[in-house]
Amino acid sequence: MNILSIINDLSLTNGETKRMTCPICNTKNTFTVTNNMGSIIWNCYKASCTASGGTRTTLTAEDIRKSLGRVAEETHAISFSKPEWFVRDYESISGFCDTWGLDAQHLGLLYDVKEHRVVFPVVHNGVMVDATGRSLGKRIPKWKRYGKSILPYASGHGKTAVVVEDCISAAVVGDSDGCVGVAVLGTSLSNAHKEYLSQFSTAVIALDPDALPKTLQFAKELRGYVDNVKVLRLTDDLKYQEPTDIQNLLTLGD
Repeated sequence: MNILSIINDLSLTNGETKRMTCPICNTKNTFTVTNNMGSIIWNCYKASCTASGGTRTTLTAEDIRKSLGRVAEETHAISFSKPEWFVRDYESISGFCDTWGLDAQHLGLLYDVKEHRVVFPVVHNGVMVDATGRSLGKRIPKWKRYGKSILPYASGHGKTAVVVEDCISAAVVGDSDGCVGVAVLGTSLSNAHKEYLSQFSTAVIALDPDALPKTLQFAKELRGYVDNVKVLRLTDDLKYQEPTDIQNLLTLGD
């Protein structure tokens, strides 16, 4: 009995689950098959049956649009108004940008006059839906999320997403051809992060060198959403732009 042939004939769309008679033990309604963002999972719930497994299938363009549409709907449900103290003052953030090699104008960075922070806008469909600020002095916290959007901060264009921890690293990655730096801005991947990343053909996990357990966990979670998931072992945080790390990143992103 070829289970894969049976499952392929079902032609499940993203998010769809079907319950049926198990093709192995022939028990009625104990066998389920689910398509979760292109990850096909099947299992028989009869204790004595060994039928279980998983495979990948290609998401259709419509599946991806619907997935990102859900993220967009949730994002737009949370309003964000840019504070009046967010201004375009490149002089006030020039020292910070020079330190990290960032082009403030190209990235659309802003200056938070009130809290003395450089502001990284979170943009969706050309609209600022949130922002993350990095303290330029001793103000705590060092990083501040201004709104409640579920979207990550992203910088760059291409089919390869490089998952990093902070906005500086994401902006550095965004300067690489074909790569999009995606800063998760937290210690875990949310469902919104995973759905956002599902639009890319490849995801490279590039967290700090001392975060190997989290790196491997991220990679494991994303394999149900992205066809090609890779892990980049860094010598230092990507924002420091160590030549070896940058070269390895470009090689993985090809």
